Amino acid sequence: MTIFLIVVHIFVCLFLISVILLQAGKGQGLSNIFGGGAQEVFGAKTPIFLAKATAVCAVLFLVTSLFLAVISMHQRKSLMEEIETEKKVQVEQTIPMDEADKE
Repeated sequence: MTIFLIVVHIFVCLFLISVILLQAGKGQGLSNIFGGGAQEVFGAKTPIFLAKATAVCAVLFLVTSLFLAVISMHQRKSLMEEIETEKKVQVEQTIPMDEADKE
């Protein structure tokens, strides 16, 4: 389930980036202040499809982010506990059997 959610999240992120980059910019900055028309002053018009696609992608991004956060919160094992466990296993493997029997 987690892997599926991560894959969906990545696809939503990539699609959201592409939808945002497809939208027209609001102008050329300071170069359009004196010579622009009325539309350029108030920003470029975005097609309805791109606006709705952006809203849907943003909601999906938010939902998948929240689900991934909840899933990671419920996992009991932290990265530091995993490293400590590996160190203990390595130490136990390096101790000779005779010394381990004495303890």
